[in-house]
Amino acid sequence: MNRTTLSLIAGTAALAAVTGFATLNEPGAAGTDDSAKAAAVLPVERTSLLCPPPSTSDIAETSYTSFTPVTKGTDGDGTAELVAATEDSADTTDDDKTSDTDEKKTEGKKTDKGDKKTDKADKSVVTPKKPGTPATGDTSGGESPALMGTAEGKFAPGWTVQETTEVAVGSGRGLQGVTCTPADTEFWFPGASTAADRTDYVHLTNPDDSAAVADIELYGKDGALQTTVGEGITVPPHSSEPILLSTLTDVKEDDVTVHVNVRSGRVGASVQALDDKLGGDWLAAATDPAPSLVIPGIPKDATAVRLIAYAPGDADADLKVQLASPTGLITPAGHETVHVKGGMTTAVDLGDVTRGEAGSIVLTPTDRSVPVVAAVRVLRGKGGSQESAFIPASAPVGTRASAADNTAKGSTLSLTAPRGTAKVKVTASAGSEAGTAASKTYTIKSGTTQDVELPVPSGLKGTFALTVEPLTDTPVYAARTLTVTDEGVQGFTVQTLPDDRGTVEVPRADENMAVLQK
Repeated sequence: MNRTTLSLIAGTAALAAVTGFATLNEPGAAGTDDSAKAAAVLPVERTSLLCPPPSTSDIAETSYTSFTPVTKGTDGDGTAELVAATEDSADTTDDDKTSDTDEKKTEGKKTDKGDKKTDKADKSVVTPKKPGTPATGDTSGGESPALMGTAEGKFAPGWTVQETTEVAVGSGRGLQGVTCTPADTEFWFPGASTAADRTDYVHLTNPDDSAAVADIELYGKDGALQTTVGEGITVPPHSSEPILLSTLTDVKEDDVTVHVNVRSGRVGASVQALDDKLGGDWLAAATDPAPSLVIPGIPKDATAVRLIAYAPGDADADLKVQLASPTGLITPAGHETVHVKGGMTTAVDLGDVTRGEAGSIVLTPTDRSVPVVAAVRVLRGKGGSQESAFIPASAPVGTRASAADNTAKGSTLSLTAPRGTAKVKVTASAGSEAGTAASKTYTIKSGTTQDVELPVPSGLKGTFALTVEPLTDTPVYAARTLTVTDEGVQGFTVQTLPDDRGTVEVPRADENMAVLQK
């Protein structure tokens, strides 16, 4: 078997493991020679997502919202469910159990919850009824487990789940939100911390029937931080392990980049950043290292923005810093460039860079291209009423992306097109309880960010989802901000909207035969 055939088989296997399985029953139609040669774009048949445990606070209130946009080419069958990630749901063998050595490496984990059995392990937290309409579920307290989700058939293409938690008081108070993600083997989190006033956990969730083994590396302002138990962390099957970053090193750093590398199996990973004074939120993984990055959707009333960047490897990166504002790309005074030393984390305070207008950070190389990862920490409010959130650099929307759990007055959608004018269609779904979907089309001028006026479902009851679909080839980046106000304190959380991977290109039969015959 030659290398070409091996590549085809390996690519198909990887697609099945990460994204799902493409529908192969393409409607039969006579096409042109060009269409016969082109790859078929088909909806995926299966999608898997992982949601981290929401909170350890006894007063936490968490909602889960599941949504699948309507997708052409799907049949009438399908299911979607979210169940607790517990070891009780897996057939763990002796080989999968954590050894004495591994127990030392998992010091700092909040394992007390994971050891508790529950009769609800196999009961779905959310049960969707049909694509195009959100479904919701709720939980409360600090014992809620991580969730594993699977959608098949008509619910699979573009399936998204939002986890939103409100914590009234205490460390990490405010609104914490995260989009549940697929399992993977590598993650970057610029913006974490091991400082005394921060309590940051990296949550690792294993969806598979065999144990996963991961390494956690920490990088500060002077390079790699010495860690004692960050290597070879075992995550048992169907389980979640929260690792307290401050137990991995004795060094106290305000700005740390976390690198999770899975040496065996795969996991879902998210960082929960809790601050004693500034509230808390989830830090989602940044997009893969790249020379140019976009951090979309910085709230226009941000009082402080802190940029954190890291350059993997030995090469230094010099980056041009620009703000995509409503009127075009501008350079923040005094922060025209940032120098990022190879293997080190660099942080820059940009202040109130948006100055009351919508904005996105655009990073480009000033000279040679060196891949970097980046994120921002955003503060809103003043004094004792400040709240914080994180926005990682994001991949573009691509074909389509959705954000669930929106309200008519508490949601803001930011769209940016840093490299050309774009047309974008935004659809507000039916409400979770009632309402009719509505759509609007927007033109986003080159180099700008717009906080668009959202379409709202008529007769809305409950929450709704937003689906973003670029109508032109120009890359579009998007972020959604959720806001709630409690006793005068405005809690907020921001989620980016990368491509939902709801479709996949599949070579046609004649191409497959040509490859296999080589």
